[in-house]
Amino acid sequence: MSRRKLSAALSACAVVSALTGATLMTTAAPALARAAQVHGHDDHPAGQEAGPHITSPRVMAEMRPDEVASLGQEHAEAHASARAAIRGVGDYPQPTRTNRLNALTDSQAKINAGFDPATSGAFKQYFPSPEFAAHIAMLPTGKVLLFSFERIETNPEKEPAPTQTTGKENAGRAFLWDPAKGTGPDAFTKVTPPVIDMPDGLGEPRPAPFFCAGHSFLPNGMLGVFGGNLGGNGGSGAKLSLIFDPWTETWTRNPDMSVGRWYPSVVTGADGRQLIMSGQSELGWGTPTPVVERFPAKDFPVPQTKSDLPRDTPVDTFRASAPFTLDYPHLFSMRDGNIYGFGRHPGEQWLFDPNNETRSDLPARPDGKKRNYGSAVPLPGGTEGPDATLLLGGDRDNPNTLKFANGAWTAEKSRAFGRTQDDTLLLPDGTLMTVNGAYDIRDYGNGPYNPNADLKYRQTELRDAQGNWRLGPVQRLPRGYHSNAVVLPDGRVMVTGDELQQLANDPDITDDMNGTIEIYEPAYLAQGARPALDRVPQSMIGFGSRFLVNTSTPTRAARAVLLSPTTATHSVNTSQRHVELRITSRAGTKLELQAPPSAAAAPPGYYMLFLLDDKGVPSTAQWVQVGTPS
Repeated sequence: MSRRKLSAALSACAVVSALTGATLMTTAAPALARAAQVHGHDDHPAGQEAGPHITSPRVMAEMRPDEVASLGQEHAEAHASARAAIRGVGDYPQPTRTNRLNALTDSQAKINAGFDPATSGAFKQYFPSPEFAAHIAMLPTGKVLLFSFERIETNPEKEPAPTQTTGKENAGRAFLWDPAKGTGPDAFTKVTPPVIDMPDGLGEPRPAPFFCAGHSFLPNGMLGVFGGNLGGNGGSGAKLSLIFDPWTETWTRNPDMSVGRWYPSVVTGADGRQLIMSGQSELGWGTPTPVVERFPAKDFPVPQTKSDLPRDTPVDTFRASAPFTLDYPHLFSMRDGNIYGFGRHPGEQWLFDPNNETRSDLPARPDGKKRNYGSAVPLPGGTEGPDATLLLGGDRDNPNTLKFANGAWTAEKSRAFGRTQDDTLLLPDGTLMTVNGAYDIRDYGNGPYNPNADLKYRQTELRDAQGNWRLGPVQRLPRGYHSNAVVLPDGRVMVTGDELQQLANDPDITDDMNGTIEIYEPAYLAQGARPALDRVPQSMIGFGSRFLVNTSTPTRAARAVLLSPTTATHSVNTSQRHVELRITSRAGTKLELQAPPSAAAAPPGYYMLFLLDDKGVPSTAQWVQVGTPS
């Protein structure tokens, strides 16, 4: 909502004008937006109700009994929220934020002038977003789901997330970004999670606090989200089990899990079911759960089609446990159909057999050190799917990368420096890109909660098909904890996340655009015209089957690739996968391709199908669903 609308909304109430004046109109827009909602002036998408207002301790400290008596509780809270916003802005003044962003913008331009887009790619766009994006999902509709929490703080030297908070203030929020609509406010749609009365004894329903949950995709393109924040005691796990349906753009709540999970990991196996592991329980920090749960429960069908919305669908308990002592382990379904779990502790490396529900030991990671939140990627394995995983980052003093394949660890070529909180993506041509990173959690090199970063963490790194790393262009913001990135269907890379840096560099902390998005164009987009992919099957493609696609540039189609969409948080991305497809015949504008041989090679679900030329230039992807047709 614009300031003009906010001003008009409040001027409709003479009491507001008398109490707050012009200063409040220009310095507390988010709080005033809530006031406008109380007065009925805020617009919401058809069929979607506004979530309940959020009341923080700072707002309660600004409450005035005379306003409560004359205006009512919610109206008085809106005024108190505006006063609290004015005080909060003063903690970290707007000129500091503006000057920081200007300095980062200037240094990015100067540094990147030394990189050739044809060899290193280039950052092309930077624009505001309403969402911090601690969680991200590239949906099969082409839209991107961003979600996190309602902030309780605007000062980036303090904790903005309600981790330690119970009650209405501890709430989640979510938005969709539609790249087809551009980069303005109209490209974003709010998709509020279900309003839930959490079991904290306070009886204060609010949008589900699902931040710091785990998630992965179901075969029908829906996103399963498990866990979240119950509040208090260092971060207590919620038992939430939710589905986001990209086809209707709505949330559904399912029966709770048996145990709370704060920072769990979720992976989709070859059978299409999700395994949920790790996370701090409902008892609070320091109580990681070894219980493994499965969704849907074994007696319930796996959703295959767009209309198969799992309602009233429970989890059940997997027979083997997963005693990870540190949360957010990396989980991958590999070409043998097993789930490989790579924990942050060097001795917590396990293999899970989804069919027999067993766990067996893998060799300990040879570096012998804990790796904090760092990235991991299943490496391209041709047409049979991945059989090797690369582990990177998580150790600020160690740039080394390790590969696990054939039951053993080997050292790979190192990156330029150690970093944590990084995100490493598989690109359509099979190369890798690392973005984001920091020294440690909430530490960018100058101590916790100091947003002045060691700017080397803005430097991207690029890995070629031979495993060689080299430094690439720098991103606008340093982004560490809660940073994220996804590959878009047009082959570009979207970078977002890190609420502290987004708050510290917000050009207008009083508006409702809390976050930012950066767009990177890889070097393959500066290599000339793309091949075209004009038509793909609209029905499910069976494993091992042959299918036809149409291209108006058949002579330029040298390769066909499936790239799975990303859903990630805290440097954990269990969904990444790159699978080559055989081109079995050519006839005019038609190519015959062969699907992956089995669900072990490519778990059932939606994939981005790219055609690539002999230089690795990708087409714009088309979405296809791979599975076992009924």
